[in-house]
Amino acid sequence: MRILALESSAKMASVALCQDGSLAAQYCENSGLTHSKTLLIMARELLENLELTMDSVDAVAVAKGPGSFTGIRIGVAAAKGLAWGGSKPLIPVSTLEAMAWHLSDREGAVVCPAMDARRGEIYNAVFQIKNGQPLRLCPDRAVPLSLVMEEAKSGAGPYYFVGDGAKLCYNAFLEAGLEARLPPEPLLLQSAWGVAMAAQRAEPCSPDDVVPEYLRLSQAERERLAREGNP
Repeated sequence: MRILALESSAKMASVALCQDGSLAAQYCENSGLTHSKTLLIMARELLENLELTMDSVDAVAVAKGPGSFTGIRIGVAAAKGLAWGGSKPLIPVSTLEAMAWHLSDREGAVVCPAMDARRGEIYNAVFQIKNGQPLRLCPDRAVPLSLVMEEAKSGAGPYYFVGDGAKLCYNAFLEAGLEARLPPEPLLLQSAWGVAMAAQRAEPCSPDDVVPEYLRLSQAERERLAREGNP
């Protein structure tokens, strides 16, 4: 199965093409430009460089969240456009699960993808690598870092952190005397390759059925509720 995958849940955007689990090409950009200006261009250029078209793609995959509200919306919208335009199924996957695939070669490792959600919280999930695949140990969530640290005290082995919140968590763990690991820099940040790998275990669906998953309200929505007197 040939999958065109998009990832735009944080500052870095990436597009990848994978066939049956093998990476054909990946295009990453961490320039700080708005994903709306880069993501579809990256997808088009990647296919052109491979001398392929959307007709050669079996499915489109996208990181549906959690992560940046704007980034997720752009990624999902772009993926829907590609899927609709090419009459392809769309495969939405968790941003956090996609990141856990970065360490799928470390059998038995406890992988903790983390993104800085601000306001003292992180977007987080925990996985253990079994038979070369991430086995989910908890759902995606927005929780205080202190909760993750408390759970780690009774967990198995050191946590391997990935994601744009990895260094934040790693430093907090070390300060608290807890074991933690950081992979090499190229494995830290989100990637479309991880999205494609996670998509192999997910169900394709109609683009109409795919919606972003934010885990919590946006800042604008929280401010509106505060003005209205709602907690």
